Amino acid sequence: MNPPIELVGVSKNYGEHVAVRDVSFELNAGATVALVGHNGAGKSTLIKLMLGVTTPSSGSVRVLGLDPVSGGPALRRRFGFLPENTAFHPSITGREAMAFFARLKGEPIAANAALLDRVGLSAAADRRIGAYSKGMRQRLGLAQALIGVPGILFLDEPTTGLDPASRQNLYEILRELRGRGATVLLSSHALSELQDNADRVLVLDRGNLIADGSLATLRDLAHLPVRISVRSPKDLPDLGEEWRTLGKGHATRHCEAGEKLAVLQALLPKLNPADALELDEPSLDDLYAHFLCGEAAP
Repeated sequence: MNPPIELVGVSKNYGEHVAVRDVSFELNAGATVALVGHNGAGKSTLIKLMLGVTTPSSGSVRVLGLDPVSGGPALRRRFGFLPENTAFHPSITGREAMAFFARLKGEPIAANAALLDRVGLSAAADRRIGAYSKGMRQRLGLAQALIGVPGILFLDEPTTGLDPASRQNLYEILRELRGRGATVLLSSHALSELQDNADRVLVLDRGNLIADGSLATLRDLAHLPVRISVRSPKDLPDLGEEWRTLGKGHATRHCEAGEKLAVLQALLPKLNPADALELDEPSLDDLYAHFLCGEAAP
């Protein structure tokens, strides 16, 4: 069975500028994948290629087994898309905007009420969008992306302007879609959020795909050290020369990922029940910086 999305050797040129360079990957059903990179790395261009808004200069793009350009409206109705900058006519209401998009996708307007409620806009559904806050417009954009229960969802900077509760609600919705077998692609600079909500990360730099894998896979590839910290209400015993004392009852050290179990086994007998132990694996921010620096190195 073919994956819902497949790119093979895809490049996209705009004149002499290469926006995407020889990118290949597959996105499977029931997966939430993060697409990360600096501004101008090629993220939005990749999304446009998968949406069929633009065509590759070379290589092939297949979405649900079809060319997203020649697949036409019938294929695009199976997508959901939230652009980076959501824009709605300020004079219409949220309910009217949803009705417009439902008609475009050939979906029943009656289902929109549940979507507006799901994103917390029921009370504001009949207010003009011009009176909406940025976060409310973002939630309306998410609601329109969910019309028709899409099997593929592209979200470009989806949490921009959202408060913490709305961000949590967004990721709850994405988990529900993933449970139904949807393919979700998130493009975002909010790496700390993606770390806990994506199964896999694609890292782009200047149009090149420089890393691809789960957080665990990227950690294995990066070989970044693990940080271990100990805090105690009392003076700590001598833990060894590898440990750095940061204050009374507080010490820390770094070790290779493969050494952490041995370090912990040696440490635990020296601790008291009241002592606190912290283990910090490299974050997605750390990994992103590592891969970008490695790509930039001569």
